[in-house]
This record gives sequence, C-alpha cells and structure tokens, in this order.
Amino acid sequence: MSALRDPLARRCDDAMHQAFGQPPDFHVQAPGRVNLIGEHTDYNDGFVLPCAIDYRTVIAVRRRPDRQLRVVAADLHGETDEIDLDGEIAHHPTQQWSDYVRGTVRMLREHLAARGLRLAGADLAIAGNVPQGAGLSSSAALEVAVGQVWRQLGGLGDALLSPTDLAVLAQRAENRFVGVNCGIMDQMISACGQAGHALLIDCRHLARRRAVPMPAGVAVMIVHSRVRRGLVDSEYNTRRQQCEAAAAHYRVPALRDVDETRLVQDATGLDPLVFRRARHIVTENARTLAAAQALQAGDLKRLGELMAASHVSMRDDFEITHPAIDRLVEIAQGAIGPQGGARMTGGGFGGCIVAVLPDAQVDAVRAAIEAGYRSPEGEPPAIWISHAADGSGVLP
Repeated sequence: MSALRDPLARRCDDAMHQAFGQPPDFHVQAPGRVNLIGEHTDYNDGFVLPCAIDYRTVIAVRRRPDRQLRVVAADLHGETDEIDLDGEIAHHPTQQWSDYVRGTVRMLREHLAARGLRLAGADLAIAGNVPQGAGLSSSAALEVAVGQVWRQLGGLGDALLSPTDLAVLAQRAENRFVGVNCGIMDQMISACGQAGHALLIDCRHLARRRAVPMPAGVAVMIVHSRVRRGLVDSEYNTRRQQCEAAAAHYRVPALRDVDETRLVQDATGLDPLVFRRARHIVTENARTLAAAQALQAGDLKRLGELMAASHVSMRDDFEITHPAIDRLVEIAQGAIGPQGGARMTGGGFGGCIVAVLPDAQVDAVRAAIEAGYRSPEGEPPAIWISHAADGSGVLP
C-alpha cells in the first residue's frame, strides 16, 4: 500500500503537521509478529517459527539540518520527545514509549560511530496498529522502524546497517536500555519477514534463517484473551535466569545444546523446577523443527499436534499460561478439529493465542470462540485474521 493511501501514514502526517508544521520526506514501517511455535527458545540459542503480520508501526520522517531529533506519538495525544544526538541519551522521566525510541537511537549511534558515521537529525511522527499488551511485539515493531529511519536517511546498505543489524541493535536496546532480557526473535522477524512465509530462525546462527511457505488456503487467526500481561517482564527475566542455571548444570553454553536423552540422564542434582523449565526448552526446540517440516509439507494435522504439545509444555513445565488462555485454546482447538492447531503465543501470562487453520473453517471457529469465551472480567475476545507480511522497509 502506498503511503498516500495508508491510514497509518496519514495519521503520522497529520501529527507531524500539528507538531512541527511540515510534511514528511518519506515513511518507513515495521510489522509486529505472531509466533507459530517456539516459545522462550530464542534466548536459549534455539529455534523459532514466527511470521510477520499485517499490523505494524509507521514512521513519517523529515530530515533536519542540525543534530536534533524530535518525535511525536500520534497515538498518544501528540506526546513529544526531543533528543540531542550529540548529548547523553538517558531514560525519559515519564514516557515509556520514549525509552524504546531513545534506546534504539543510542544503539544506532554506537553502531554507526564505530564505522565513522553520525546519525542525521530528523523529525519523526509515529503511529501503529499492533495491539499493545497482546504479545504481538508492538515494542519490536517500534524499535525496528526507528532503526529503518536511519537506514534510509543515510542511504545505508547491508554492509553498514543490514536488516540483521537492525534486529540485533533493536534487541540490544530492549535488553540494555529498556531492561527486558528478550531474545532476538521479535526484532528479527520484524526486520526480515517475508510475505506469504513463516521464518524458521536459528537464534544462534542468524544467517541460517529459512523462509517456510505458508500453504495455500490456510489462515492465521490471532485471538486476544483480554487478559492483561502484567507479570510478563519480571517473570520473563526469571525464566531466563532459570534457563541459564540449567545450562550451567549441563555445562553447555545454552539449552539448545542439550537433547532429550541428555536432559534426563544428567539431571541428577538439578532443582526439579529448573528441570521442568529446561524440559520445555529442549522439547520445544524439537517441536519447532518438526513444525517447520510439517508447514512446508502442508501437513496441518501434524502441525496441530505439535502446537497442542507446545501449549501443554508451556502450561505445565514453563508455567506461563493462564486459566483463561487454556480455556481459549481448548475452544479453538475443539472447533478446528484435526486440520490445524492452536496454542498460546508470546511471552505468557495472558495476551493472545494463535491458530493455524483452513480458510474454510475461519467463520465457524470465530463463531465458536465468540460464543464460548469471555475474559475473567467478562470481556469478549478480539479476533484478527492475519497474513504473513514483509518485514521492515520504506512505504512506496
């Protein structure tokens, strides 16, 4: 879609005109994502199978001749931020969204300075439609879109700022600046997604990622449980620490290096809770590789079996689901039957489920979910039908 017809681009343009009185020079975008399978495996150097979705962050960009960055958030009543690109980039005292921008800018500045380059000044207006608090990576979409701004401003090719670089710098911003110890998956699929495909990512060897075509006539359904993910950051960090403890027990760099046989044979002395956390990661890696094969072959029955096993593992071993999420998966899977699957997706403790199913079943599954599910507060679910989208880039 061209920028002239894109409603997010128009929203950005309106905000830029109101805040800065000028039109933009160009627009960039970066999508959110849904992970089909492979949960919490990314920071264990394992495998994930996400696809970019057609919900995204758009940024209108206007070049400045000086060393200032001015930003307006179109979706937040026109809140603004201003950054001196030659000064210290610290946390914003009150605006959480600003820290995602500031952190990414700081990591970009360090990356380019090491190559003898400087960030150009700019005015930015940001708008997005990735649902927030739903586990669909609105933060990664924002970070990667911010990185894409300077890839275009500087005319930088892959040798100086590749899509993989964008993902790594965005992850670094979230880890080191925002303070969430996420893995690389969210940023990598936002930067490198391919329309019509999921992406099998080897999180240890990022260049080994492989596009896996989505079968024709297959829909990806995302259902928001309306359960707010209030614990996700602290519990996410705790799960990561537990995985690191397990890797230390097995004397490996990461749990990716442990198979199911060794997991059991060398478990003596490992805390039972930590063992269950490790068991989820080890088995989830195996499921993810098998799911990529099933998707490639168009075998929705096998894919559904793997997604069901993934959800049970997240519920019982990793303990990141929620009773309402479990119920939502049960309803969806019951309506889909054997020709597809459903599971929780994202960091956990609420948010969304993802279902992969034939197009012909979408209406019936939607109706079953709408009739059978309410959140603990009595709210109806939000349901989106998505398509695998391209990663970040410039709007035409």
